[in-house]
Amino acid sequence: MKSAVLVIDVQQGLFVPPPADAGAVVVRINQLCERARRAGAPVIFIQHQTADDELRYGGEAWQIHPELQVKEGDYRVDKTTPDSFLRTNLGKLLIAEGVTQLVICGYSTEFCVDTTTRRAAGLGYPVVLAADAHTSHDKPHASGLQIRAHHNASLSNIKSFGVAISAVPTEEICF
Repeated sequence: MKSAVLVIDVQQGLFVPPPADAGAVVVRINQLCERARRAGAPVIFIQHQTADDELRYGGEAWQIHPELQVKEGDYRVDKTTPDSFLRTNLGKLLIAEGVTQLVICGYSTEFCVDTTTRRAAGLGYPVVLAADAHTSHDKPHASGLQIRAHHNASLSNIKSFGVAISAVPTEEICF
């Protein structure tokens, strides 16, 4: 299987204040992306944008987190919904690259990471969720770390799509 890494919404405006485990998540994403590049797997940075100033296209908040290592040859996809496939060129890009499996990481666990994981599986892509390389802010009902643990457990138990969704620590993901 040819994998691609999707780095979802690790943007300056979404990391202020920092979400749970933010520094370690960024380090793990960089490690994952570097291993993917060495193996010839595409790395795709996905950036959310809004019509208002929160994440206006090209604005400071919209920019990729400054500690993420974006390299020549990496791809970028802009999106306007939690679904990285909806009204974007992601599907065509994956087909053009011959991708048959996705490795997903980034922000926010319960919104864009969850939605993109489910959509990918619905489209027939097996998904490896980088279990320690996605994050969320604390919420009144649960901490960001609890949200991550819950989604690692719940997403990896969905069998009805017909493809595997697995939650795997970053250091154990192979390309």
